[in-house]
Amino acid sequence: MTVFHPRRAARVLLVDASGRVLLFAGTDPARPGHRYWFTPGGGLTPGESPAVGAARELAEETGLRLTPAELGGSVRTETIEFPFDGVWYRQEQEFFVVRVPTWDVDTAGFDAIERASVTGHRWWSAAELADTAERCYPADLADLLTQVLAAAPASEPSC
Repeated sequence: MTVFHPRRAARVLLVDASGRVLLFAGTDPARPGHRYWFTPGGGLTPGESPAVGAARELAEETGLRLTPAELGGSVRTETIEFPFDGVWYRQEQEFFVVRVPTWDVDTAGFDAIERASVTGHRWWSAAELADTAERCYPADLADLLTQVLAAAPASEPSC
C-alpha cells in the first residue's frame, strides 16, 4: 500500500512574447533515469496562500519578482500523485500565468534539492510540447498552454 504525503503547491506558466513557456529539466534523485520537464513553482509553506507561494517560487527559481496581486487568479487547480526521491506525494496545486516580453532566467535562488535535481531550462512553444517525446508535467501542458494563449492577454508585469 502506497502512503502519500499531502502537499500543497503553486506553479507558474511563465510565457514570453513569442508564446513560449519556461520549463526546467529535472531528474528524480531516487530514479536518475527518470528525466522530465516541469514548470516553475513548488511546495507552499504552512499557511501560505497559492498566490504568495507562486510569487515566492517564481522569484527563487527565475529571479522574476512580482507581487501576488500581479499574478492574478489561478487558471487551473488539480490534484496529482507522484514519487520524488523515494517519497510519494499527493499534491494539490494551482497554476498561475505570468506573461513577460522576455526574461533571462536567474536560478541563483535554487535550494539544495533544486541544484541537485534541475539540469537546465528552456522555453517551449505549444507545438514543440505537442510534438516532443520527452516527459513534461503536467502531461497536457501543450493543451493548457494553447488555452492560455487563446485567452485574452493578461497585462504584462514591468520587468
